[in-house]
Amino acid sequence: MNNPTRCWWPGEDPLYVRYHDEEWGWPVTDDTRLFEKVCLEGFQAGLSWITILRKRERFRQVFHHFDPAVVSRFTSKDVRRLLADEGIVRHRGKIESTINNARLALDLIDEEGSLANYFWSWEIPASEPPPIVSREALQNMGSTPQSIALSKDLKRRGWSFVGPTTIYAFMQAMGLVNDHVDGCFVRARIERLRAKHSLPG
Repeated sequence: MNNPTRCWWPGEDPLYVRYHDEEWGWPVTDDTRLFEKVCLEGFQAGLSWITILRKRERFRQVFHHFDPAVVSRFTSKDVRRLLADEGIVRHRGKIESTINNARLALDLIDEEGSLANYFWSWEIPASEPPPIVSREALQNMGSTPQSIALSKDLKRRGWSFVGPTTIYAFMQAMGLVNDHVDGCFVRARIERLRAKHSLPG
């Protein structure tokens, strides 16, 4: 497609453009990818997503591709290892939060059957008419009632670094809401996928 109309936020950075076109907002029901994204959104707090995106492959390496069963067994030795790794964001609180959240993710999987079952229960249903999101509206959307409620539920369960803004960014990225702006060439594709996707189990 030559010079498609897309959301403004990727700018001209090829990595960011590819992320927008091929990942952001596409419905995800894979537990590992869901866990990875909620963790990386936590690492993003106070930073830009492009910073995390550029470090994502290293994050995947040192966190064993965000397999919660593996990360949940990390020890203080692993925390020290990660704090010494210049390829990631070296923030003790965020590292320890990821380990804590991995343990709680396993509990959530036992309870709900999968992380997908849990997170997608907070979806803005694809059957509802999608909102037409302008650039100005999207810039001002730090959270929604759904993200506030999901954030509160996760915090009640003991999760950390899951504030409403962080969770809304997670929901946008994983397709629980379609926030591609009106006219973006990806928007209609995603809405079709959201309308027909089904959860595992």
